Amino acid sequence: MILEQFVLKDKVAIVTGCNTGLGQAMAEGLAQAGCDIVGINRTTPHETVERVEASGRRFLSLEADLGSIEALPDLLAQAVKNMGHIDILVNNAGMIHRQDALNFTEEAWDEVMDLNIKTVFFLSQAVAKQFIAQGTGGKIINIASMLSFQGGIRVPSYTASKSAVLGVTRLLANEWAQHNINVNAIAPGYMSTNNTQQLRADADRSDEILQRIPAGRWGLPADLMGPVVFLASAASDYVNGYTLAVDGGWLAR
Repeated sequence: MILEQFVLKDKVAIVTGCNTGLGQAMAEGLAQAGCDIVGINRTTPHETVERVEASGRRFLSLEADLGSIEALPDLLAQAVKNMGHIDILVNNAGMIHRQDALNFTEEAWDEVMDLNIKTVFFLSQAVAKQFIAQGTGGKIINIASMLSFQGGIRVPSYTASKSAVLGVTRLLANEWAQHNINVNAIAPGYMSTNNTQQLRADADRSDEILQRIPAGRWGLPADLMGPVVFLASAASDYVNGYTLAVDGGWLAR
């Protein structure tokens, strides 16, 4: 039966940045589908732990600053030691700096690029090596953005990093499909999260955004549950290098 292909029973998923918002919802959705979760965050995501365990799944909390890649080998070793294997990676951790391009600083540029694309690449590399060593293949799901397709305003490093996520997703898919590793991405639209609080608080700007969205509403973190489970499951085994927009139709306008 087709629904059986969406079941992730006894799979193990690493989800970075799952303390709140989109990462939390994706971790919860994967757990509901049967995954045990390894969460990598700056601090223990207590609420996410509760939600995952309420689904009857295990949660391993690892704390690290993913702005640097130095901790990646140890994080992966801890995950494998505690969980036995890894099947899915969701590269969700990210950040944004807002500033006019004329005044944007090198520090702000490097901070965003290090987390949003450098760590995404090297964590994917480390997990792919683990998949190959296991001989089981696996799924890597990167989190892109509307700014993977558009230029945006006042977010130069974010736009650069998320455009890079789209490109690297394609490259890794090309190289790793032979190892039964699917690499895809999700590009969330305008979502109701901490990152958009400033936009949603501006009544004029919020109204302008909503008028552009055919669905007529801001996205919710729960809107990513279905897409992430699909891309993590056997139902997407012939989907490679694709960035799926979950945007209420924003890009269609």
